[in-house]
Amino acid sequence: MTEYGLDALAAILHEIAKDKGFWEGDHTDDKFGMKLALIHSEVTEILEAMRKSHGSEKIVEEIADVIIRLLDVYAAMRNEELVLHSLDEILQNKIDKNKERPPLHGNRF
Repeated sequence: MTEYGLDALAAILHEIAKDKGFWEGDHTDDKFGMKLALIHSEVTEILEAMRKSHGSEKIVEEIADVIIRLLDVYAAMRNEELVLHSLDEILQNKIDKNKERPPLHGNRF
């Protein structure tokens, strides 16, 4: 999708969300909590699309909604300096760490 990483994509998605009125008012902890709850509801919509056999396109559309909302919240948190680290950097570190972990990370499930 983008050659410049998730940090830049998140910033673009956040600007779109702001332009569409999704970030009116103060960015309080309650507002971030509500935005995170909406991400949870999007995950539930993936499950619902699967259960109701809505097909691949609908399932992937709901997955896209999760990614868009999550990156939007991440960018807002960066703008408010609630998070200071780069998602690109931390994600790469996690990928590298997970490559070295044992199967199922030592868990049964």
